[in-house]
Amino acid sequence: MLFRVIRVHDWPTYEGWIWLDGYELNASGDAVERRSIFVQVNGLRQIGKAPDPRTRNGRQPGLTTGAVQARSLRANR
Repeated sequence: MLFRVIRVHDWPTYEGWIWLDGYELNASGDAVERRSIFVQVNGLRQIGKAPDPRTRNGRQPGLTTGAVQARSLRANR
């Protein structure tokens, strides 16, 4: 199972085991379900780091690409 970890819990467990929160990923790397899983640390493999979401969607914060249209306000009559 491919799993993107978002949190490692500090809950007391058996020696060598941990609780992880994260998302199960499909073959293209998209999150399909949020899960909490109980795993042995020795059985985990890191296959890469998550991509920076700003580079994935091609946008940069604070930059606009076009004019922003303002809505006209009508006075109450």
